[in-house]
Amino acid sequence: MSIFETFGCRLNAYETEAMKGLAEAAGAGDVVVVNSCAVTAEAVRQARQRIRRLRQENPGARVVVTGCAAQTEPERFAAMPEVDVVLGNAEKLRPEAWARLGEGRVAVGDIMAERKTPAPLVDGLGTRSRAYVQVQNGCDHRCTFCIIPYGRGNSRSVPAATVVEQIRRLVDRGFNEVVLTGVDLTSWGADIEGAGRLGDLVAAILAAVPDLPRLRISSIDSVEADPRLVEMIAGEARLMPHLHLSLQAGDDLILKRMKRRHLRDDAIRFCADVRAARPDMVFGADIIAGFPTETEAMFSQSLALVEDCGLTWLHVFPFSPRAGTPAARMPQVDGSAIRERAQRLRAVGAERVRAHLDEMRGREVALLMEKPGLGRTEGFAQTLVDGSHVPGSILRARVTGASDGMLLAEVA
Repeated sequence: MSIFETFGCRLNAYETEAMKGLAEAAGAGDVVVVNSCAVTAEAVRQARQRIRRLRQENPGARVVVTGCAAQTEPERFAAMPEVDVVLGNAEKLRPEAWARLGEGRVAVGDIMAERKTPAPLVDGLGTRSRAYVQVQNGCDHRCTFCIIPYGRGNSRSVPAATVVEQIRRLVDRGFNEVVLTGVDLTSWGADIEGAGRLGDLVAAILAAVPDLPRLRISSIDSVEADPRLVEMIAGEARLMPHLHLSLQAGDDLILKRMKRRHLRDDAIRFCADVRAARPDMVFGADIIAGFPTETEAMFSQSLALVEDCGLTWLHVFPFSPRAGTPAARMPQVDGSAIRERAQRLRAVGAERVRAHLDEMRGREVALLMEKPGLGRTEGFAQTLVDGSHVPGSILRARVTGASDGMLLAEVA
């Protein structure tokens, strides 16, 4: 029996599903595959801890470690006695790597030399009610805090025709919602002559797959959003009114030290423009607490940005220095201050969620059911409903209240 465990992003979840098919086709036998994340030191620690536990629970299986942490720190994982094979991020999606599994302990190539990204067709993601589709991989930017380009390589786009084929296949398998995933989604198309931009891809998908009920975009860099994308957000009801933004901070000097491509006013303007085009838009955002050199006054700008942008779903990251990044060499903020600031950001985020849920009372929503009594609204709020409903189905419901961070609703 094979076991696959995923850490980190939606792109990793998609790639784990692809690896299941590759391992089975290659006759890999009993394997334990850990698809790791490197975004924080804590993510790496959790992966190592889980590897040790999985080895104890599965003494006869081969343990294979892959993902971004394996790509950036192959020697560290290869040195673990619990690990049999370390596969790089490119190698893990190559059939020959699985066919030759065990011929070498470490198969990790130069990710920066990769010019294309494989996009294996998958028929779903296990028991998930929505499907993720990879449209892009890698990143050409070098934010000073980020290790991910060294785990994913430079930006590579999946051709539109391949993306459309994948989504058609998923819709034929009964999926009612598809999420477009990538490392830097708004860079899609830059490496393919005549491909257009992300808005053009979204338009092509919705036109070519008219029976897809719901299309969702994952995290984007707001400053790179193209006019066609905003046009699609405004005019296409099947494109969900939910965007997660890579904002990271609210102070201009910190943004410059992060080597971000936007300033505070750019983020505020983007949110205002999109909400004017789509009034029901719900925003989430990544925000880092305690970036090197951040003062209390600078941090207050990040706190204020939550209100100024009208953010709802916050992903708060206490700053974690990653070896090899410029930010790791900058003057660090005291750890207790980082934790305290992260706690304050999360408290503001929790209040924003409560306010959003209160605003939803009495509204009719379309729920994508994740479990028999649990669904998600178009704006990504978890919602409890009475009765047993088929996961993956869409049903209309009216919101009656909220409890413990979730909406309560009755089937309309």
